[in-house]
Amino acid sequence: MEDLRNIPRDKRQTKKKIRSKPIIVLSVFYIALFGSLLGYICNYAYSNKQELFNNSYNTRQQIILSQNYRGEILSRNGDVLAYTETDSDGTEKRVYPYGKEFAHVVGYSTNGKAGIEAMANYYLINTNIDLQDKVKYEAAGSKYPGDNVYTTLDVNLQEVAFNALSARKGAIVVTDPKTGEILAMVSKPDFDPNTIADEWESMIADTSPDAKLLNRVTQGVYPPGSTFKIVTALAYIKAHPDDYKNYRFSCNGRYNYDGNTISCYHGENHGAVDFTSSFAKSCNSSFANIGLSVDRETFDRALEDLLFNQELPLTINYSKSSAEYDAATSTGDIMQLSIGQGTTSVTPIHMNMITCAIANDGVLMKPYLVTSVKTETGKVVKSFSSEEYKRLMSSEEATILTEMMEEVVQSGTASKLKGLTYTAAGKTGSAEFNSGTSDSHAWFTGFAPADDPEICVTIIVENAGSGGSYAVPIAKRIFDAYFDA
Repeated sequence: MEDLRNIPRDKRQTKKKIRSKPIIVLSVFYIALFGSLLGYICNYAYSNKQELFNNSYNTRQQIILSQNYRGEILSRNGDVLAYTETDSDGTEKRVYPYGKEFAHVVGYSTNGKAGIEAMANYYLINTNIDLQDKVKYEAAGSKYPGDNVYTTLDVNLQEVAFNALSARKGAIVVTDPKTGEILAMVSKPDFDPNTIADEWESMIADTSPDAKLLNRVTQGVYPPGSTFKIVTALAYIKAHPDDYKNYRFSCNGRYNYDGNTISCYHGENHGAVDFTSSFAKSCNSSFANIGLSVDRETFDRALEDLLFNQELPLTINYSKSSAEYDAATSTGDIMQLSIGQGTTSVTPIHMNMITCAIANDGVLMKPYLVTSVKTETGKVVKSFSSEEYKRLMSSEEATILTEMMEEVVQSGTASKLKGLTYTAAGKTGSAEFNSGTSDSHAWFTGFAPADDPEICVTIIVENAGSGGSYAVPIAKRIFDAYFDA
């Protein structure tokens, strides 16, 4: 090893500099790396502050709740849907004036949180009242009021939907297709959020299909049945843009192909049908044939455009919808897919979003539930507005599907909506869910007025039968209430 003592001073200093260079470079690298990591953490914490705040392990919530009481949740017209009541001994209790009617959408804040209580938790337990108001509360020895959350929900439509579903299991969602506002959301079986603490253990232990805590609008996954013919129709239009109107089929109640058989609902014989009448009469035989007339790439594109097997732009907990069509899909499975059966599944909120896009010239607006956050004195803390998500189909495709859905009302399975003070467009469905039986869920999804949509309604009534017989009358009650018919 070279002895530095035998090297002249100037050369020795040069060698030291050379040896120290890698150390300096490495130090700068690690400092930059640490700075980048620190910057990322700070940016992540700021961008996800609500998620981090709402984490059950975050003790800051308890600290804030020792200073503030939970704010109110209100409807679009100012009706109080949830508030905190304080007893003389200081015990706080969350009160839900409408009980079961808003159970799933407003949610609860006992033993965890759900619904808007979970979504808006950050705002509800924080306060933005003025300093002078804080002094007033401190002088009175009371907590500060949390901020109030105003929603898109309409009490009248919610009550009509809740009563229309009656004692049946199912789900209803009502939206404004032009803005994405959710006007009503009903799921049954339901629960009373006022007494949920007393019933909690029995409810979380219930894993049956009657589980009350499940929000069937966003988390209920069902075979779409004939409502899926909207998807198949769109795929066929994409595959045959110039000649889809020339489609013809002769239905005798059954369709046999390649050793597979599809039957129309209750074996009904629809006779000679074209593309539009196949849709209006919900002819399974014809749509099995239509599905086989679409190439895999085009069908895949339609599924992708309509958000199947994808994340949805929702802030409330939801389940993914599923529709599979790949190179290994058999002829029989393609026929089942084409009529919304087999392994195909969808949530009511997803079907509503597809319908809203049709009603809104092909463009989907992000569904949302909260319009603003205000202090107790009415000062606006934060506002939320309509936001375009993406185009799901072309304007021309949306127009074609609208015309076909109008025909469902005028001459097809939703004729109970014909001849009213408003015009409607929609699609019914009878979705079989037990193999080898005729058991079926009743579906309807549609909007009104047909020429300038203001309201979109999607309904599923479990194990009820045909959509035209059970879901359409419910839709009529909701449309009537909206238009005061």
